[in-house]
Order: sequence, then C-alpha cells, then structure tokens
Amino acid sequence: MIETKEPLKAELQEKLNKLEDYIRSLGSLAVGFSGGVDSSLLMVVANKVLGDKAIAVTSTVISMPRREILEAEEFCKERGIRQIVCKVDPMQLEAFRFNHNDRCYHCKRMIFSEILKVAMENGIEYVAEGSNMDDLGDYRPGMKAVEELKITSPLREAKLSKEEIRMISKALGLPTWSKPAYACLASRFVYGEEITEEKLRMIDEAEQFLIENGFLQERVRLHGNLARIEVPAEDIPRLASDEMREAVYTKFKEIGFMFVSLDLKGYKMGSMNAMIQK
Repeated sequence: MIETKEPLKAELQEKLNKLEDYIRSLGSLAVGFSGGVDSSLLMVVANKVLGDKAIAVTSTVISMPRREILEAEEFCKERGIRQIVCKVDPMQLEAFRFNHNDRCYHCKRMIFSEILKVAMENGIEYVAEGSNMDDLGDYRPGMKAVEELKITSPLREAKLSKEEIRMISKALGLPTWSKPAYACLASRFVYGEEITEEKLRMIDEAEQFLIENGFLQERVRLHGNLARIEVPAEDIPRLASDEMREAVYTKFKEIGFMFVSLDLKGYKMGSMNAMIQK
C-alpha cells in the first residue's frame, strides 16, 4: 500500500487501494502522460506499484502548450520515472486541421495509436489514459477513440472524481494537486474554423502572458481575429482594471489579435461545446 504524507478519509483510502490493485493486476503499463492533475497521480501510483514496468509516454503535439511539456519532463525527472517523448502531428489530419466537431476523436486516436506502438516496442502490455468520473458528462468524442483502441482508464475503474484525485494528490505531496485544469489549445477554436500553427502560437503566447500576470485559470478563445478571454468571475475586476486591461490589450495586439474582449460570464470549461447543434 502506498504511504501518504497525511491520512486520507476511509472512502478515499479505499479508492486509492482499488486504484493500486487494478494497476497491479495489469502487470505492465504505459501511461499517456501530460503532466496534468489526473495523469500525474496515475503515473505516480503506477510507478510505485509496477516500478520499471511502468513508463510515462508524453506525446508532443503542436496544440500542447510548451510549458506543459517542460513541466511533464521535470515531474518525471524529479521522481525517477522513465519517460518516453514521442512527436505526433495531428495537423496531417483534415478533420483536425479544419476543426470538425469530432476533431478530438481523430487527434486522440492518432496519439494513442502512437503510444500503443511505444508500449509494444518496450514490452509493455497495457496503455492507460487519465480520464476520471467527471469526464463522463461533457461532450468528449476523444473517449470513443480510447474505447476503440482498448485503452484502459484506471482512475475511472477506481471511481475517482477530479476533486478526489486532487485530495489524494495532496496527501501524497504531489505539486500537481492544485494545478489548474488545462486543455489542448485546439479547444480554443470555434468548430469549423481552420486550425493553423500561427493561430495556435498566438493562443499559447496570449495564455502564457495571462498566467505570468497571475491569472492561473484562464482561456483565450479564438473567434476569427478576436480573442475572447475567460477568467473566473472573481478575477474579472482585476483583469478589467485600467492598468491590467491596457497591458493585456497591448500585448494581445502585439501577438496578432485584431480585437480583444473579456467574457463577462467568466471561465467555463468546454464553453465552445455550447455551439454544437444537438
């Protein structure tokens, strides 16, 4: 049993034990590792349970912020976790590039097909991804690819929610326990708007500027040549203050946006999915 730095409630400890037992039953595991809250807990538990029979596989894609790749590498290095980095280029896929509403399915299938190859080359029998119970509610076409490729989802097997994953991560002393949720930069585009390397760079640079100015939970949504900024409602007054507003506007214009707007509703995960006709 994995020792925690602080005690867990019985229900959480039971779920952590279930996660350990499930991973142990697999024998060997390659984790699709992004360095986020979910995959970090999954990778640490797999490493503790399986040792060198567990590897982290990080796919570097153009739609992944550079800071996330560097943080994932540092996380593994500090913990002696074997990490393999592979490059995947979803821009080759028309459905991704032209941003169809099933874009995530095609991208996820390409990424995990590559991870499966890496696993096979390294004698690893199973591949896992880090979705949790909360991921079952939103529109997530990528989960179809996960099911088709028979990728296992240990956190869901243990019935863990996002909040529970954070609590266990904190008890284990993982720095990711309070890390804001980040998503693929392609999720910032309106469905149907072409994804380009230049637009991805603009979004990445704009979001990095907001993070450096203390807006840790943010999104820069792209609508043509307009940037729509989302931050939590409590952060709106600071972003709208004269000094910060001018700084953001000036920076975003330098990056290449023609117009810059602030969403008065505030940050909402997956807000672009509201535009899908159901």
